[in-house]
Amino acid sequence: MKQLNQEEAKRICDRVIGFSKADECSVSIDGKREGNVRFARNSISTAGLNEDMQLTVRVAFGKKAGIARLNEFDDKSLEKAVRRAEELARLAPENPEFMPAVGKQEYKATPTFARATADIDPEYRAQVAAYSIEAAKKAGLVAAGFFNDGKRFEAIANSNGVFGFQESTDLAYTCTVRTEDGRGSGWVTRSATDARRFDAREAAGVAIEKALRSVDAKALEPGRYTVILEPAATSEVLGNMFGSFEARDADEGRSFLTKAGGKNRLGDKLFDEQINVWADPWNPDVPVAPWDGQSGLARQRTDIIKNGRIASLDYSRYWAQKKGVAPTAGHGNMIMAGGSKSLEELIASTKKGVVVTRTWYIRMVDPQSLLLTGLTRDGTFYVENGKIKYPIKNFRFNESPVTILNNVEELGKPVVIGGDEVPYQMVLPPMKVRDFNFTSLSDAV
Repeated sequence: MKQLNQEEAKRICDRVIGFSKADECSVSIDGKREGNVRFARNSISTAGLNEDMQLTVRVAFGKKAGIARLNEFDDKSLEKAVRRAEELARLAPENPEFMPAVGKQEYKATPTFARATADIDPEYRAQVAAYSIEAAKKAGLVAAGFFNDGKRFEAIANSNGVFGFQESTDLAYTCTVRTEDGRGSGWVTRSATDARRFDAREAAGVAIEKALRSVDAKALEPGRYTVILEPAATSEVLGNMFGSFEARDADEGRSFLTKAGGKNRLGDKLFDEQINVWADPWNPDVPVAPWDGQSGLARQRTDIIKNGRIASLDYSRYWAQKKGVAPTAGHGNMIMAGGSKSLEELIASTKKGVVVTRTWYIRMVDPQSLLLTGLTRDGTFYVENGKIKYPIKNFRFNESPVTILNNVEELGKPVVIGGDEVPYQMVLPPMKVRDFNFTSLSDAV
C-alpha cells in the first residue's frame, strides 16, 4: 500500500472534515511498512513484510462523541465513515469528562526519519541474521533472534485548524545465544532511528561473549548486594516508574507520588541528587513525534526529575482544567543523565558485587511504593576486586525503582534502549547501586 506524503494526507483530512456535520471533527491517519526476519537454532525461520494504512475519525455533538475507523480512502468510504461516527455520537451518553478538540498548535518537526532505515530491504535483513548465525556457529553456540524495521507516517487534523504530518523510521534487534547444552546464555538488544548507528556484528558479539562467560554458574547466597545494572536490566523497572507520574493518580491517592491530605509530591526530593530525567522530542538518539497522539497537544522538552526532585507531573486536559493548571502532552521518550564511565569501568571500581545483564518477568507487588518483583537472566556475574570472577545463578529480586534511584553510587555513559519490551524510547546509563535486594535463587539460565 502506497504511503502518503504531506500534501496527500492534508487533502484527505480536509475532505473528511468537510463531510462532517458535527460540532467538531478530528482525523488521524497512520501508515506503516514493517519488515522483519526471525532466526532460531542457527537458521532463518521466518521473514515478512507488512504494509497498512488506517484513518480514524472522531466527531462530537456537545459532550457526546463517536469514532469510526477505515482503510479505504475514496470519497464514498470517507463520507460513510463520518456518517457512522456521527450516528454513534448521537447514540452515545454524554461524557462528564469530555474535552473539546484542541485549538491550533505549532508543531516543530523532530528528526524521526532516516533514509538509511527507510531503504532497508530483504537482503539487509537476511544479512543481519547471517552475521548473528555465522558468529554463533564459529563459537560453537546456538543463536536465536529477531530483527524488524519500520517506515511510518502520521497525520493529524481537526476542525479547529490543527494539522500535523510526520514521517519516522526505526529498527530493533534482539539476539539470544546459548551453549549447545543450555548451560550458558547471553542476550543483547539494540534499537535506532538511523540504521547507520546499528552494527549487527557488534551486537551479536555481546551476546556471544556473555553466553561463553555464563557457563557453569555458581550459586550465591541471596541477600543485599552492590549491583552493576546494565541499561537493559533497568529499562522495564524504570519504565514502570516513568509511567506513574500522572497527577490525577497522585491527587486521588493511587500513586507513589501521593501525599497525605490529598496532595502530591511535586517538588519533593525522592531520589539521589545524581538523578536527572527529562523528555525531549528533539533528542537525536530517541526522537519522537512533536505532538501527543491522544490529546494533540504540542510536545515540549520537560524536566521530569531534577537533581533528585520531582520536577513535573502529567496533567491530562480534563485534570488540568479541574486543577486550574496547564495541561501537558504525553512525553514519548525518557532521557536519563549519566556519567562518562563505561560498564567495564564501573565494574573495575567495584570491590565486591554482582553484574546484571537483563531483568525479565517483572510484576507489580505494591503500586503505592512501586515495589516490583522479577528475575535476572542471560548473564549474571560475581565481581571481586574490580574483575568478573565467575558466573552465578540467577536471582529473583524484590525492589522499587524509587529505592534503586536512592541507592545509586555511580552512573555510567547512557545508551539507547528501546523496542517492544519497554514503554518508552529511552536513554539510560548503566548504574552501580548499593543494597539491591535479591530474595531467592532461580534455576533458569
